[in-house]
Amino acid sequence: MRLAARVIALTGNTIGDQKLAAFLIVEITEVHDEQTYAQYRERVPLTLAANGGAYLVRGGRVEVLEGSWQPKRVVVVRFDSAEAARNWWDDPGYSELKAMRQRSSTTNMILVEGIPNA
Repeated sequence: MRLAARVIALTGNTIGDQKLAAFLIVEITEVHDEQTYAQYRERVPLTLAANGGAYLVRGGRVEVLEGSWQPKRVVVVRFDSAEAARNWWDDPGYSELKAMRQRSSTTNMILVEGIPNA
């Protein structure tokens, strides 16, 4: 059943009639320009909210339990769907902020489909 559910999720972003939540996971590896990055942090929440995004994690303390990954700062944002996350990513209102983040920091970012929305 797991494999079947995952195949459906990859082709239609749903399991049955339930949309899958999606999670943006970001590792900020370095901030080169603190002032510009602070402006980004201040302005980005409105763009997330406008596209249904909500912070689950925003730079809290990180404790490594296993492996060699040593992230300095982690951000996790929940969206109702991968489509909503991509809409945020492509939103003209975010494009200036995206460039600001890219100039002021080095990041790794992935989008992961999760479990069905409740």
